[in-house]
Amino acid sequence: MRAQLGDVLVVESPTTGVTKRDGEIVGVHHEDGTPPYDVRWSDTHEVTLVFPGPDAHVRHVEHTPANPVTDPSGTD
Repeated sequence: MRAQLGDVLVVESPTTGVTKRDGEIVGVHHEDGTPPYDVRWSDTHEVTLVFPGPDAHVRHVEHTPANPVTDPSGTD
């Protein structure tokens, strides 16, 4: 399992009828993107340190640069 900031961690429930949980990955502790992760949960907005188990997967989101660099001459 590997993730980047902004990806979503989804934890499926092992119990039938119980809702899955998801949250935005707001912290990655290893350069290679392996766990653990700091996750801001969508249901509580709390941030917790998570060591994902076998019932979890990462939903990757498209990452775009926050401030793309453009050529000031306008000729990109």
